[in-house]
Formats: sequence, C-alpha cells, structure tokens
Amino acid sequence: MMNPFDLVKNMHNLQGQMEKMKEELAGMTVTGSSGGNMVQITMNGKFEMVAIKIDPIAVDPRDVPMLQDLIVAASHDAAEKVQELLKQKSGSLLGGMNIPGLNLA
Repeated sequence: MMNPFDLVKNMHNLQGQMEKMKEELAGMTVTGSSGGNMVQITMNGKFEMVAIKIDPIAVDPRDVPMLQDLIVAASHDAAEKVQELLKQKSGSLLGGMNIPGLNLA
C-alpha cells in the first residue's frame, strides 16, 4: 500500500507535468481531411481550429450541403487525431500508473 504522503507528492509532480503537457499540446497541430483532401482542417492540441483549406472544386454553389458535410467530416477527423495525440502524451506521462476512474485506453 502506498504511503498517503507519497501519493500527494506524486500527484503534485503529476500536476506540474500535466501543465507542461498542455503547453506542448497547444503548440502541436494535426490535420484532418475529408473528400480525398478536398477539405483539410488543422487543429492544435487544445481542439482549436487553426486553419482550414478548401479545394475550389468543393465549392459548388448548387451543393452547399455537400461542402458543409465535408467540413464537419474533416473536423471530426482532426479531433480524432488530437485525441490520439492526447492518449499518446498522457500515456507516457502517467507511465502505466493505474489511477481508478481514469481510462486512457
């Protein structure tokens, strides 16, 4: 059984490492796409959209709903990639610690 004082000390260290990880993630970007790269959305590690690129071929005034769907799909793709990045970063940060209620798998 772990000493409660050690647990508090470890949690304090973990909190500092989490802050550092948040800063790193804010500087990282991923790009999600849809429609064979007709729409590309770049997000940072804080799930903020930082860029969008739309191929002119996707801009058909007669089919705006298709473009809207492509944007949503590209956004979902980028968000999934950010989640993967978070899993990788937090997994290495926690180093296999088993914390009840925290499922990183």
